[in-house]
Formats: sequence, structure tokens, C-alpha cells
Amino acid sequence: MDEQLRTIAGYGDVDALYTKLADDPYILDRIDYIPIVDTPLHVAAIAGRTQFAMEVANLKPSLACKLNHMGLSPLHLALQHKCIKMVRGLIRINSQLIRVKAKGMITPLHYLAQNEDADLLAEFLSACPSSIEDTTVRCETAVHVAIRNGSIRCFKVLVGWLRRVDKEDVLNWKDEDGNTALHTAVSSGQTEASLDCFP
Repeated sequence: MDEQLRTIAGYGDVDALYTKLADDPYILDRIDYIPIVDTPLHVAAIAGRTQFAMEVANLKPSLACKLNHMGLSPLHLALQHKCIKMVRGLIRINSQLIRVKAKGMITPLHYLAQNEDADLLAEFLSACPSSIEDTTVRCETAVHVAIRNGSIRCFKVLVGWLRRVDKEDVLNWKDEDGNTALHTAVSSGQTEASLDCFP
């Protein structure tokens, strides 16, 4: 990425962005052409520049799906850096960003399932219900991920969601080792989860 644009993104200078676009209207298109790249959205996500990120995502929505050299999308980075306003803004622009698979095929939903943010997890499920069906490279659902990481609150949100939308069959999906979420709960000693959520 152009160093001047990187600096503009780091400062979150929207006016400078439009000045840059006036000088070079194809700059975002050239970035979009590169398959794996740090975009202005990645830089803004790390720096917590929400308004700038929203401008770029509006101008060039496809940049929000790009993975950088670390295998992370702008939404993954915003979650890692706890930029919740940016997270909510990006999923308002495109709720399918919740399904973008980063390194290890970890989606933002999987990320939240392992980090005990049950409230935002519930927002993600409401915004993109089909995201519950995404699996990691290890064939783990968000339910497996929550259990494996001891995120009982997230686990309960996920199971409650599955029951409400009549998708309890996801609880029977097996990971690469042939374990369902119940097997994972029992083998990891998560008796609270196995007793409360599995009849």
C-alpha cells in the first residue's frame, strides 16, 4: 500500500483520503486487485479509526473481506483491538463479514466464542444467523470453540440460539477428531455445560 495512504489511514484523516482519491481515483482498486494485502481498513482497524474505516468500507466494500499477510480481515483486527464501534459499523455495512474466514478458517463468530463476549456474540448471531454453520479448519463449530476455551457464557448463548432457531443438529456436528460439542464438554471437564445444555 502507498505509504502516504497508510499514514492517512493511521491518523484516520477522511479529508486527506478524499484528496488522495482526487489525485488517484484508482488507488483503492489497485489495492483490491492484490489477493493478500494490508488495506487502509486493516490500518484503521489497528489504530481504532472507526469513521475512516466506515468511509473506506463504503467506497470499496470488497476491501472489508481482504485478509492481510497475517491471515486476518479488518473485522478480525477490530475485534482483537476491541474497537467495538468499528465492529458494529462494519457489520451494519455488510453482515456477511461475520462469515469471513481468517487463518485457520476462524470467523469473527469463532473469535467471539473463544473470548467470552457473549453479548456481541448474540448480536452477530442476530445479524448473520447462517454464521452458526461455519466451521474452522479443524471442523469445529463455534460451539466446539466455546467449550474448548471454557467460555461457558458464550456456549450457553450459542446453545440457546440453536434451540430458538431449531438448528440443534449443529450440536451433533463432529470436529476433525470425531467429537461433538458434548464429547468436547465432557472430555474437557465442562460439567456445567454438559449438564445445563445437553439434556
